[in-house]
Amino acid sequence: METPLLTKRFTSENDYLAVKSLKDVKHVLWSETVKIWKIALPVALCYLFQYLTNTSTSIYAGHLGDIELSSFSLFQSVLNCIYSLLFGMSTAIATLCGQAYGAGQFQNAGIYVQRSSIILFTTCILLLPINIYATPILKFLGQEQEIADLAGKYAILIIPYMFSSAIHLPIQKFLQAQSEVKVIMYIAIVILLIQNGLLYIFISVFDWGITGLAMASNITGWGFAIAQLIYAIGWCKEGWNGLSWMAFRELWEFTKLSFGSSVMICLEQWYTTIIILLAGYLDNPVIALGSYSICLNIQGWNAMLLLGLSTALSVRVSNTLGMSHPRASKYSFLVTMSQSLLIGTIFMTVIFLSKEKFAFIFTNSDDLIHAASELAYLLGITMVINSISQTISGVVIGCGWQVMVGYINLACYYIVGLPIGIFLGFNQHLGVKGLWGGTMCGNILQILVLVVIIYKTNWTNEVEQTANRMRIWSSNKLQKDAI
Repeated sequence: METPLLTKRFTSENDYLAVKSLKDVKHVLWSETVKIWKIALPVALCYLFQYLTNTSTSIYAGHLGDIELSSFSLFQSVLNCIYSLLFGMSTAIATLCGQAYGAGQFQNAGIYVQRSSIILFTTCILLLPINIYATPILKFLGQEQEIADLAGKYAILIIPYMFSSAIHLPIQKFLQAQSEVKVIMYIAIVILLIQNGLLYIFISVFDWGITGLAMASNITGWGFAIAQLIYAIGWCKEGWNGLSWMAFRELWEFTKLSFGSSVMICLEQWYTTIIILLAGYLDNPVIALGSYSICLNIQGWNAMLLLGLSTALSVRVSNTLGMSHPRASKYSFLVTMSQSLLIGTIFMTVIFLSKEKFAFIFTNSDDLIHAASELAYLLGITMVINSISQTISGVVIGCGWQVMVGYINLACYYIVGLPIGIFLGFNQHLGVKGLWGGTMCGNILQILVLVVIIYKTNWTNEVEQTANRMRIWSSNKLQKDAI
């Protein structure tokens, strides 16, 4: 481009020239691999450690008993829709901060984070009734009384953890946008160790049961949030200029942007919630929920690595669009897609080879182990599908397409996938396999639609839209009114 679309204070690189030879391909492949994995590896490890922190809670719940595991699984899948909403809202910050950082508009990023925290904290207050009245809600939805009672109790105990997300999520997106990812990884390692220590003390020593699970999560959730906040305030001088009253301006517009950005994530996550609820209507719901939960936890380990790649890609795409480098955005996607597919294939192979054994990690129940092994092939194929889906999500967040993809998810998952899953699961008596099969159909359709959209994307136009977005959200002069 002859003239930059954004006024930038810095540029760390130049855009790529058009690829015309094998030598050019090798150059782009190596260059983008280094840049992507420099972000992706620490982020993936961070997400993995965070996921293992949650998984360790699932493991302790499983060894408390089948009812405890099923209740905890119901909470994780149904009531975690709250976390999905908050996480989805924070993707607006990922887009804005990443593009602002790429454009050199550092001072805007700190204001975005503070606005997001205010909005997320308010959202948590509005969502409190879901936690408080979880038991009657679950019973109304047809869940077994014993499972609903225990899940509802846990939902109330875990309320402090929900509020920690209002600080943790915006700060994490803020740090990721600046590629400040190693410190988040180190914090996650420490939190994982603390979580397991607390679980051992609360469950094995004090025998507090499900109350101990909640207490450990609350402590580590706030520990993670506060540690990130301290680092952002103390060491991120470029993007953090102190608390500002500017954060309270344009809150309604920012709220609409955040809720719009949450549509894509929520529709994906809530679909899994619906499948869990439907599994509760199957014969022997304890085994159905427990086996599906085990597979979801295993799938989550793979998803954390893919989520690291997805996050790195969203940072890379948003930064390069902010720098007015359209080819770099396109080539980042192509390189990341090839590598994520390789990762998905490796995980699928491991699952196929260990299909009779992986459930031992979570339970000693022979029935649950057998039920989980029967789902192994679906689990393996899903890992390959997710490798594509997660990569596409990185492009979506980096470009700011969340609202558009939300409509696509609505059609693919709820109009196509859900009816197929219900038909296979109940009418054809395939149980969890049928419900999961419907999910896969919806996911495959979503991927096909988005691949066509990305293939037809004009990346120069995306740079222009990024420039316009930055002008809109930087239209009011940021004054130095730090507290």
